[in-house]
Amino acid sequence: MKKHSALLLLTLIFVLLAGCGTAPAKDPAPAASSSTESEPAATDSSTPIKIATDASYAPMEFMDLDQVKGFDIDFIDAVMKQAGLTYEVTNTGWDTMLESVRQGTEYQAGVSSVSITDERKESYSFSLPYFESTNVIMVKEGSDIKSALDLKDKKVAVQNGTTADILMSGIMGKDSANLSRFESNALALLELDNGGADAVVADIAIVREYIKNNPDKKLVSITDPDNFDSEYYGILYPKDSELKAKLDPAIQTIIDNGTYAEIYKKWFGEEPDLTNLKAAMAKG
Repeated sequence: MKKHSALLLLTLIFVLLAGCGTAPAKDPAPAASSSTESEPAATDSSTPIKIATDASYAPMEFMDLDQVKGFDIDFIDAVMKQAGLTYEVTNTGWDTMLESVRQGTEYQAGVSSVSITDERKESYSFSLPYFESTNVIMVKEGSDIKSALDLKDKKVAVQNGTTADILMSGIMGKDSANLSRFESNALALLELDNGGADAVVADIAIVREYIKNNPDKKLVSITDPDNFDSEYYGILYPKDSELKAKLDPAIQTIIDNGTYAEIYKKWFGEEPDLTNLKAAMAKG
């Protein structure tokens, strides 16, 4: 009863104060926003373009503490500055990047050593080619593997959904029990280290970087131009994205003005041979 009486007294005091013109304090106003549940927030040129990546491809893209670094990251920075656009890069992982960019709702682009293929063109748009690559084979010293065809009856590790996966599915059979697919190249490389695979097939830049950083593992790379053609990376967009028209001229400019060569030399220690790349760019 005492509790109810006290509550009634407090209520009476509150009413009297309100009658005298003293309004109760309001909650702090929410952050300014022009959006409501029924009206999406408008975007403008200052809204950062959200770019996804799979930061497990050193030296192309990798995590350094809490920062994403690498050739692709410096490249996209130069491109976006040249185009006058703000942006942010988020490490999402490979499969998430592919799906989220395809949908185009959360991420408007992906930059992650993505090879331009006819199959991917059915679901995505691509920028001009910006990097020439090829897949190579990595094995331990003393291996009897000398070419891609030698892998038919071997245990091979690849990253799922990459061109290495596509190539080895063609050579070994898509459902081969000896072809192991992993979520990342790091896991594929670990499988070779642990003796679960005879070889890893991956992009040349990733393989060379891994061998350079792990001399104690006694690893070698094998190139096979007869079975592994040159590939070209592109920025990944949702189908028919307007970003392509904005960024293609910027890509062309940083290649022509030498910015691209500076970034390439920073990460690979040599000047790029742009002959094949420029020919691929001319084709669009």
